[in-house]
Amino acid sequence: MDFSIGDDRQMLADTMSRFLAKEFGWEKRLKTIETDDGFDRDVWNQMAELGVLGALFSEDAGGFGGSAFDIGTVFGEVGRAIATGPFLGTLMAGRLLAAAGEHEVLEGVISGEKLVTFAHEPAYDAETGKTSDATASGSGDTSTLDGAKGVVEYLGAADLIVVTAGDKAYFVDASAGGVEKVDYKMVDGGSGGELRLSGASAKELSGVDGAAIAETVAAGIVGLTWESVAIMDQLKDQTLEYMRTRKQFGVPIGKFQALQHRMATLALEIEQARSAAINTAAYFDKPERDQYCAAGKYTCARVGSLAAEEAIQIHGGIGMTWELPLSHYAKRMVMLGHILGDEDEHLQRYIELMRAA
Repeated sequence: MDFSIGDDRQMLADTMSRFLAKEFGWEKRLKTIETDDGFDRDVWNQMAELGVLGALFSEDAGGFGGSAFDIGTVFGEVGRAIATGPFLGTLMAGRLLAAAGEHEVLEGVISGEKLVTFAHEPAYDAETGKTSDATASGSGDTSTLDGAKGVVEYLGAADLIVVTAGDKAYFVDASAGGVEKVDYKMVDGGSGGELRLSGASAKELSGVDGAAIAETVAAGIVGLTWESVAIMDQLKDQTLEYMRTRKQFGVPIGKFQALQHRMATLALEIEQARSAAINTAAYFDKPERDQYCAAGKYTCARVGSLAAEEAIQIHGGIGMTWELPLSHYAKRMVMLGHILGDEDEHLQRYIELMRAA
């Protein structure tokens, strides 16, 4: 089978790879993740000029791509460079804006003029164990939102927020009255936040229903699985390089058969994860979409945890140090395993979907 992504997408991937290597190298990353926003707005705008954001959306919506493989291509390079920025929020919020025909708003997002994020998960109170979600009243341009959302990607820097409430979605100006943003740093170097809404004015996104939100979540899962596989490749490659140079008893540790077997097992598992990620894109427009998304998210979360654990164990203590890039890849991999549902949730979802099929 031909697993190539095609000439146009390969050109996009090569362009992103060169750009991120030049503008978002390791030293730049260390400085960027110390900022309040957790990403560089100038780099973001340059990526918008390169067309990276436009690749996430169809021509009808003002972009020039929008297919599942286009999404996978962008997120694969994001993972390879461990780039920070609201890629997932832009993808998911943007797709709902496109579904609602809000093309003028989306045009500002694609150009980098406006930053949008996606508030979908209920807020969770760690002390009480209770969750609270957003609720809506009114309709159309006169809607208001109350409640809360949790772990909203790059909330502090967002100009616009797309908020889900039940089977509907709403468009909120982040600076509007009744909108409170409590942002914080994430373990992977990015930023997130808790969104609190109190009678906040919102605009209902026309035509967006539960099916459109499910399609948007599936698009997000496509991106996350491709980003996960790219990070697993980095964890594997950096560990293999370490095994070639780190010596014990006068020989490289890569000569030890036990470590060779562990890395061979990991390589096989990563290839399974790669196939699962490809399937999420290949079946995105088919009736089996949700089964393949659940299988892909489960597989990437499971194998990603293995890749992170093996990389750190073989490196030893140095694998957990802030100065070593590998530790940052491992942290991002662990986070990816939990975004839009963890391993257990998607295994259960896959079982339920297969029983219902």
